[in-house]
Amino acid sequence: MLVLFVVMAGPGSAAEPEPARARLEAVGLDRFDVVVLDAGHGGQDEGAIGPSGLREKNLVLDVTRRLARRLVEAGLHVVLTRRDDRFLSLEERTNVANDARADLFLSIHANASTSRSPRGIETYFASLDSTDEDARRVAERENTALGAKAPTAGADDPLAAILGDLIETEHLQESSEFAKLAQNGLSAAAGERSRGVKQAPFVVLMGVRMPSTLVEIGFVTHPGEEEQLRRTDRKDAIAAALARAVIAFGERYDARRGVRPAQGGRPAARAN
Repeated sequence: MLVLFVVMAGPGSAAEPEPARARLEAVGLDRFDVVVLDAGHGGQDEGAIGPSGLREKNLVLDVTRRLARRLVEAGLHVVLTRRDDRFLSLEERTNVANDARADLFLSIHANASTSRSPRGIETYFASLDSTDEDARRVAERENTALGAKAPTAGADDPLAAILGDLIETEHLQESSEFAKLAQNGLSAAAGERSRGVKQAPFVVLMGVRMPSTLVEIGFVTHPGEEEQLRRTDRKDAIAAALARAVIAFGERYDARRGVRPAQGGRPAARAN
């Protein structure tokens, strides 16, 4: 029996002796197994702050932990970029994912607006172009928090050309597929307005070599939604919806690669 467990990486935490994927390959497992969960912001970067003081960095870490537990129970190997209130650079976040050779990277955030009226859930995958002006602003806010500036499509920028080719050819379809699964599940489970699946130049998504998606689980700047996001049942509903999306994506991922479902379900898992 193969035992899988949660790995929580980050500065100051014990590094693993070898990448997660290498351990799985050593026992002949090539199915969808490794998921990296990235709780946005942290440390001095508090992210968005709601009218009554709900901090994005704390909210998304809570949801990420709830999601990790569900995925471990489903037999998946989960790697967390951060397990506590610490700041991670863009490079540290992407290195965790790439070193793990993960099958999926999911970055979890909460949205914000200068107006208190916007509310709802939206999901992103990477592109040099933004779906709309709102998407561009969201990406700019998240990139700025990481001290990163996205390359601009059409600019005389060699990096933009390289990233553009990678985004178009590597994992684009699978990132879009998972984004749709996540968005549909989240909006239904939370009973919130679906703001749709969008594309924008999120640098953290451009830096990983696997299907990648960023979810905005609600607006902490909307008083009513902020109150809902404080509730345990809402956070559990979000985690459950994301877990279902990950599992459904994994089943499709395996089917495309001709990997048969494991007899008797996935291996047992534990958290450490």
